[in-house]
Amino acid sequence: MKRIAELPGLFRKLDTTAALMRGARRIGGGSSGSKTPPIPPRLEVLALVGPGGVAARLSAIEDSWRQTLGWTVAPWRGSPTQAVPHHVEFLANNLLWACDSYEEVGQDVEEIRKLHGECTAIVNDERKPGRVQIGNCPVRADGALCWTPLTASAASHRVRCGTCGTRWETLGEWRELRAAQEAVLAQLATQRKDVAA
Repeated sequence: MKRIAELPGLFRKLDTTAALMRGARRIGGGSSGSKTPPIPPRLEVLALVGPGGVAARLSAIEDSWRQTLGWTVAPWRGSPTQAVPHHVEFLANNLLWACDSYEEVGQDVEEIRKLHGECTAIVNDERKPGRVQIGNCPVRADGALCWTPLTASAASHRVRCGTCGTRWETLGEWRELRAAQEAVLAQLATQRKDVAA
């Protein structure tokens, strides 16, 4: 019930130019002098506030509940901004009935949970920074090479090997890591040549 009640507020926060443009990449160089915001907007926001977004997804649930109850489909409620509060009101008012008498309620509750999660993640700017591979761990322990694949995130300058626990945290340590990786690669290449010969 709490997630349903929070959806109109989350939708209002998403349905703003600021939400559409926050973090959007600007294509091209300098300013054209236009007051038009940069394009492209954040597509994940547009997908929620535009056609097929929050209003359409809630409307589909409402329509299926109305059909099961033998009621007429939901009336036209205007724009998504106008419609979302009405869809939420209907769903909140009929949730107990759905839980008791509607077989597909589990799917609908899951859809509402998912929709709430998508909106909340964007409103709270919970984008997870990507990880990139940065080579393998060059540490030798007990004569054995660790060589576990390492990854780094744009959100942190720290790298830690999940196998041996070695850490690289400063620029100097990153340089040492890269030099050690190159040395191991050179040594492995030499060993391969010796084996092939």
